[in-house]
Amino acid sequence: MLSIGQCRLEARVVDITTLAVDAIVNAANTSLLGGGGVDGAIHRAAGRELLRECETLGGCATGNAKITAGYGLPAKRVIHAVGPVWGGGGHGEAELLASCYRCSMELAQDTHCASIAFPAISCGVYRFPAQQAVRIAVSTVIESLRQTPGSIRHMTFACFDDAMFRLYETELDNDRQAPPSKPA
Repeated sequence: MLSIGQCRLEARVVDITTLAVDAIVNAANTSLLGGGGVDGAIHRAAGRELLRECETLGGCATGNAKITAGYGLPAKRVIHAVGPVWGGGGHGEAELLASCYRCSMELAQDTHCASIAFPAISCGVYRFPAQQAVRIAVSTVIESLRQTPGSIRHMTFACFDDAMFRLYETELDNDRQAPPSKPA
């Protein structure tokens, strides 16, 4: 666990669809109409109403995010973030992934969320290298919290297995040991 200002960050091995938080982030595809992995699990757990709302959004560009209600989920809202498909690292994948996290944090702040949970965006069928993705996720979330302190008080990295949990824990530990960055 790590604290940044008033926000507590943690990693947990947990099914993101079971979390009673203000917002969970969905590792969505550009259509926002459901898919496999986390995306499919969130759509199944939320119910048909989520799909109906997503149909009105006109999709979402890679690196961006949109927000909906949570419907049948314990979470109040779903932030649909579209991560990049890994293409070897030379196609702006790192910046697009960071952009997903920044946009999600902005939406959470704009809707006054006190708690949010992220999956490992792009680490499943999109094949983003897990260690690099975790580093981007943690550093981007921390940077966002430091630059724009707001309503978020609890942030969870919802890990799908122990290996992913260890990557997040290592990255959070690295930040715990780093000297705090000075405001610009």
